[in-house]
Amino acid sequence: MVNIVLVEPEIPQNCGNIARTCAATRCRLHLVEPLGFDISEKAVKRAGLDYWPMVDLSVYPSLDDLFRRCDPSELWLATTKAPRDYSQARFRDGCWLFFGRETAGLPEWFRLAHAQRCIRIPMREDARSLNLANSVAVLAYEALKQQGFPGLSGVGEMAPT
Repeated sequence: MVNIVLVEPEIPQNCGNIARTCAATRCRLHLVEPLGFDISEKAVKRAGLDYWPMVDLSVYPSLDDLFRRCDPSELWLATTKAPRDYSQARFRDGCWLFFGRETAGLPEWFRLAHAQRCIRIPMREDARSLNLANSVAVLAYEALKQQGFPGLSGVGEMAPT
């Protein structure tokens, strides 16, 4: 199981895309407040997120609360500021992938506290960053690949029978 953590996400479309990725891959989604959008049942229905019931979702008022309630000992922090790329990481079952706000990334104090667990997605130097939903998909699928895609279909309908 891969745990996806969004720390203070701001853009509802990104969260919706990430939730859909989590639903499709059986990843757990953890949201750390404040959120820049409403995830009430009414708001989710209005947005037409028919996959939302498939999302294993937890919401926390703060990072401290998440760490009190969970044990993210196998954690990785996605940041453009990391000295090494994600291909050097070994993602184990139960790993936690942390992503920051779209406009500011993860808090500096959090990155510094876990400096050896910071990883980045390679890209050209003059690019600011990838879209948050794309970044989550890249790292989630790498983690799942390293674990053998547990619980996911390995054969498409075009496979010979």
